[in-house]
Amino acid sequence: MEREQAEIYGEGLDRPGTVIRYGHYGRPVMAFPSEAGRAWDYENNGMVDAVSDLVEAGRIKIYAVDSFDASSWSNYGLPTEERARRHTAYENWIVNHVVPTIGADSPGHQGIVTTGCSMGAYHAVNFALKRPDLFPVGIGLSGNYDPTSWRSWGEIGQATYFNNPTAYLANAHGDHLAYLRQAVQVLLVVGQGPFEVHPTRSLPGAHQLAEVLRAKGVPHQLDVWGHDSAHDWPWWRKQIAHHLPRFC
Repeated sequence: MEREQAEIYGEGLDRPGTVIRYGHYGRPVMAFPSEAGRAWDYENNGMVDAVSDLVEAGRIKIYAVDSFDASSWSNYGLPTEERARRHTAYENWIVNHVVPTIGADSPGHQGIVTTGCSMGAYHAVNFALKRPDLFPVGIGLSGNYDPTSWRSWGEIGQATYFNNPTAYLANAHGDHLAYLRQAVQVLLVVGQGPFEVHPTRSLPGAHQLAEVLRAKGVPHQLDVWGHDSAHDWPWWRKQIAHHLPRFC
């Protein structure tokens, strides 16, 4: 399998971010790691192998990216609003640096699919809902989509609000909501097994966001797996292999 790694700089980040590309042709898929993870986690935990048939057939090119959660959302010593402000540098890195790199590497593509596991699911879905012009499909596996539930403290402001899909989507209206309804598809996948309720709140979190999406008429699917389906890589491998083929 063709594999290429690059280091990409971005403003406001304390180090260059790593992006690893797998494949030679096909629809770009941006893969976010789990909380505070690195780009190689997706491969090391078997996620690339799980969809290797799609890669080898030229149906997808995976672009696995670093997270910067350790300096933003996962830095629990900071108030939630400051964590959200620090996340903005990561958002800028993805949109202003990684997306153009993908565009140059995969010219003429029909939109980037985002996917991720656990906190990576939050990133995948949040980017799709905020920038459906770039990311028309967001696939979240075992995500919790409300940052105010992540050991939140301190006064909440605009930075948190505009990175909380359960909040900003609930208030979406007018032309922006109309655009979301025709431009984006969201898939929320979650199990009912170990760690999907406590401590991650992934199961109630998926239901919460699905209800907001339903109320706003935004195209989505909520796929709830069984009581054996845990918050862990073996299940995420099965879930991405099951769902990704229909988007590419």
